[in-house]
Amino acid sequence: MNKAEEEFQLQLHPRPKETVSIEIPKDTLESLKKVAVSRDMSFEALLKFYIGQGLRQDLAKLFADRVLEATAQVLAKHIESEDISSIIQEIRAETIG
Repeated sequence: MNKAEEEFQLQLHPRPKETVSIEIPKDTLESLKKVAVSRDMSFEALLKFYIGQGLRQDLAKLFADRVLEATAQVLAKHIESEDISSIIQEIRAETIG
C-alpha cells in the first residue's frame, strides 16, 4: 500500500452490540424489504440507517434545546428584561422553519 492509499484508509472501531427483537406489522416489513432491495441494501442495513438517521436528528434537537436553555439563563443574568422566554420562543420559531 502506498502513502496515498494509507491516508485514505478507513479505520473502524468496533462498538459493543446488543441484539434486540421488535414487532413490525407485516405490511410495513414488506415495504421495508422492497425499499432495501431498491437501494441495494440488506434489510438490516436499511433498518440501521433509518434508526441512525432518526437518532441523529433527535440528538441534534436535544443539543439545540440545551443551547437555547443555556442562552436563556445567560440572558436572564445579563439583561434586565423579564421577557426572556418570549425571546427564546422567537429564536426557536425562527430556527425551526
